[in-house]
Amino acid sequence: MAKINGGHLVGKYLKEVENVEIVFGISGGHIEAVLDGFTEYKIRTIDVRHEQAAAMMAHAWSIYTGKPGVCFLTAGPGFANGLTGIANAYLDNAPLVVLCGRHPLRDDLKGALQEINQMDIVHPITKWAATCYDTKRIPEYLSIAFRYAVEGRPGPVFLELPPDILGVKIEESLAPMPKRTYRKYTVHPDDADLKAAADIINNAKQPLFLGGSGVRFSGNSEALGKFIEKSGVPFMLMNYGRGELPDNHPNSVMDMGNIGLMFGITQTDVLIAAGVRFNWLLQSGNIIPPNVKVVRIDIDPHEIDRNRIADAGLVGDVGSVLEQLTPFINKNDHSAWANTLKSAGRSLLDYELRIRETATDPIHPVRLVAQIQKVTGDDTVYVTDGGDTNYFGLAFSTKQKGGVIAAAAGLFGCLGTGIPFGMAAKLARPDKKVVVLNGDGSFGFNAMEFDTMVRHNIPIVVVINNDCAWGMIKHSQELSIGKDRLQCSELGVRHYEKVVEGLGGHGEFVTKDEEIIPALERAFASGKPACVNVMTDPTVTSPATPLFYQSLKME
Repeated sequence: MAKINGGHLVGKYLKEVENVEIVFGISGGHIEAVLDGFTEYKIRTIDVRHEQAAAMMAHAWSIYTGKPGVCFLTAGPGFANGLTGIANAYLDNAPLVVLCGRHPLRDDLKGALQEINQMDIVHPITKWAATCYDTKRIPEYLSIAFRYAVEGRPGPVFLELPPDILGVKIEESLAPMPKRTYRKYTVHPDDADLKAAADIINNAKQPLFLGGSGVRFSGNSEALGKFIEKSGVPFMLMNYGRGELPDNHPNSVMDMGNIGLMFGITQTDVLIAAGVRFNWLLQSGNIIPPNVKVVRIDIDPHEIDRNRIADAGLVGDVGSVLEQLTPFINKNDHSAWANTLKSAGRSLLDYELRIRETATDPIHPVRLVAQIQKVTGDDTVYVTDGGDTNYFGLAFSTKQKGGVIAAAAGLFGCLGTGIPFGMAAKLARPDKKVVVLNGDGSFGFNAMEFDTMVRHNIPIVVVINNDCAWGMIKHSQELSIGKDRLQCSELGVRHYEKVVEGLGGHGEFVTKDEEIIPALERAFASGKPACVNVMTDPTVTSPATPLFYQSLKME
């Protein structure tokens, strides 16, 4: 009878059951058998320079492909380094499967190399976490992990694999591969609830549909499109939901921007919130006037009345619920109201709209975004990473699903996500241009991943919005403690593009408006991972900074 070790069982399961194409991580002695399993079953490995990047790449893979991303960590420091990425995926509700080594079971309580209680640390930031103690049960545990990651509200899961389980050889027949058993559990709201929600929507004069990441993970843009077409409701898609319907859709009010959204919410009479949380970005629901009726759709029943009691609540997968709701919806035309929203948004953004078309010295970040868009167009995948930089980057327009992601703008506010997300985007969609708009501060967290890009031939273009500071922090400090008391917020002029050149990539340094487009064109033409380091106006802040400042003000 054929024998197989635990590491090869991991590779076999991933390949034969889950059809995993690619995994992300860093090597380590504790997971050597797993790495060999990847080799045996021809699973592509992207070895990064820091484990947080591996978890972030796997997180992003799930967004761009709709399949759970997989990362591998070695024990101890490898595990600890990955925690930031795991926590970020947890708060973003992203299906992430983390395979992690640990010290040998035989050496428990002996002071083994990298011995630490990983399970107690990781439990609060995962949907499910377990240690496998039996080699033949590895496929079973992996099956459980993948199911937990994707079923219901998605999220990260963690499977700890000791080396004395991975290295043991057993008869292959003792560890049969389970069938892939994902089940989409569709919760069907009562007809009474559907009719109640429909009555509110049908009687609305100025409705607004706000969709979030739940729209993306539902994977049912067709149902969303049919609902919008029949109801006539203007919509804005946020977070990972961006691009499920294109930005240029007739009912989209995406071009009114976040400022316009805040205005729109105060003017609407019915807000339909689907797969989006009322968190600090929406002032925990306080931005919604008391007279506005709220219809909420969410797969998590606990979200329906969180931070604002819903007038109608529909529990379930967003796409499934919209399929059930649409037959109760009257055919309607809200184009006049949509045009009012768009006009109001344009008036609120008048200054930014003028800046987009105006050369400035020093370069305004809004102008930088507009110039990038001229080169790359609306079939590009855009990722933004930073404080103020996230706000400016939301002006990108795309027809790609998940085509504009403010990777650092989630609940965790996790900087450094841009480059890993950009790499994952290029791996998932190799035929598309990928642009990462990075703040200079956030760039530093994962800048060494340019080495990963070069080694694995992942040619993305990173544009640095370089204001020589932790801009949002600096401007917040100016508001709170004064310009003469700035602390730990200034970075100075740094030639990051030379670091990239030293790692084998293409670098450009830009100080003038007329240099932006030629530098971008050369960056793309190089065929290499590229960094375009653009010096921008250090005095510019975004409307997001006062919001950040107010959220932490204790007076």
